[in-house]
Amino acid sequence: MPRSRVAVLTTSPETVIADYGRLMDLAGITEALPRGLDTLLKINISWHHYFPGCSTTAWQFDAVIRKLRAEGYDNLIPAQNRTVVVDPKLGAVRNHLEPVVKKHGMEFTYLYEPGIEWIKYEPKAKMLVLDQVFPEGILIPAMFVGKNAVHLPTTKTHVFTGITGSMKNAFGGLLRDNRHWTHSVIHETLVDLLAIQKEIHPGLFAVMDGTIAGDGPGPRAMVPHVKNTILASADQVAIDAIEAKLMGFDPMSFKFIRLAHEAGLGVGDPREIEIVGDDISRVNWHFHEKQETLASRGQKLIYWGPLKPLEHLLLRTWIVPWSYLASRAFHDGYWFPFVGKKRVAEMMKTPWGDLFRRYGDPQTIP
Repeated sequence: MPRSRVAVLTTSPETVIADYGRLMDLAGITEALPRGLDTLLKINISWHHYFPGCSTTAWQFDAVIRKLRAEGYDNLIPAQNRTVVVDPKLGAVRNHLEPVVKKHGMEFTYLYEPGIEWIKYEPKAKMLVLDQVFPEGILIPAMFVGKNAVHLPTTKTHVFTGITGSMKNAFGGLLRDNRHWTHSVIHETLVDLLAIQKEIHPGLFAVMDGTIAGDGPGPRAMVPHVKNTILASADQVAIDAIEAKLMGFDPMSFKFIRLAHEAGLGVGDPREIEIVGDDISRVNWHFHEKQETLASRGQKLIYWGPLKPLEHLLLRTWIVPWSYLASRAFHDGYWFPFVGKKRVAEMMKTPWGDLFRRYGDPQTIP
């Protein structure tokens, strides 16, 4: 049986589009995705502000569209859901994803809008937790069934899962607004979602942007670092494992990677993964897994701490808007204006900042 393969390349703003094409070839894009089928592009909008390292990058999105079309994948469907604290339409504009869509003559599909059908899905695989969290049935978008899926995550750390990559990217598409009900069992949830994806998608692929990577209490309150790295793989577990390795972590120390590896849904042990492209054997970004914010500390008190007995009351009843307001107040009212904007300004001084500006208008996209 062939080993799982992850392609990794070093890139630059001048060569990133061509590098993404080569990266996808190295990772076996045409082997992973059957031609002649619709292909979902599952973007990641983790914030409605532009914050480097947080959300799918414009050049990542652009390059993937170009490469897929060049390989004959004509019907591409960019899709994104919302969260209770993030406006994806505003995020698509501020992250300069909207100009890319317009340039390519496409439109976003927002999974929460009227007219998008959600169906009850009964997985063939035994679920670890989803059937317990949603005893009345697991709902997924009907349009996902029978389509290829390409995930477009970024490399960043996360306050709940340690790191977030391809496996977590499905969390923002397959489940509805009440997916925060699963946060207390988030690792098991990601494994269940991968099992469902393998049942409903004929082909799965991930293209990850690490041109600017996020360290610290992600997915929002991070320190961005220019890393000039891009990754791709047909194995959702393996790409997350190599992402973790680049950051300086033991991939198998993350529960969701270990559980998925043990379930045979992918390969999480780097010793069993073939890395093609550039040599990363000595790379260690020395990122930080366990940093927190005031907001994440409060959430963890509810999910795993002394407030656990109140989880249902606080997060699943009519008083739940308090949590949305608290998160927005912290991240949008305090952190971004007083901390985040300074970090954005520093990144905008780099060549990647220059490229980001060019993606702000379809007429100036390279």
